[in-house]
Amino acid sequence: MDPLAVEATVPHVRKMRREDVDAVVAIETEAFSSPWRRETFMELIDRPTAELFVMVHRDEGVIGYAVLWCVLDQGELANVAIAARMRGRGLGRALLAEVLAVAKSRGVESVFLEVRESNAPALGLYQEFGFREVGRRRGYYDHPREDARILMAKI
Repeated sequence: MDPLAVEATVPHVRKMRREDVDAVVAIETEAFSSPWRRETFMELIDRPTAELFVMVHRDEGVIGYAVLWCVLDQGELANVAIAARMRGRGLGRALLAEVLAVAKSRGVESVFLEVRESNAPALGLYQEFGFREVGRRRGYYDHPREDARILMAKI
């Protein structure tokens, strides 16, 4: 196959735009039991402490997204998700790598996040990137009620 044709089908990561929000909300609703509302994403797009990204596939459109807060030398990965139909292809790994690179370029030295303790795929991915448990939030998640593991990585 032509290398340029292959490259054209590789998803890329870019800043989220307002026209991406409906696709992002669809992924958010599919991925989380207590999803953020459309208005939340719209409000965050212009906020200077927030970095919002989408992963875009030429044929599939928006297939993933991430939200990162950056305050001084700390970051918080608030949300990250890949569309269910596209999972298991290493796309979450690629998206996380891009997000952490942007965090580092903004002077962030450590990134925190919360993850359901039952979310083994996400926990495994975060561990690959050097995230380690630094605490727990008891009963943090609803539907079902579950603890959150607080993870942190130095970048």
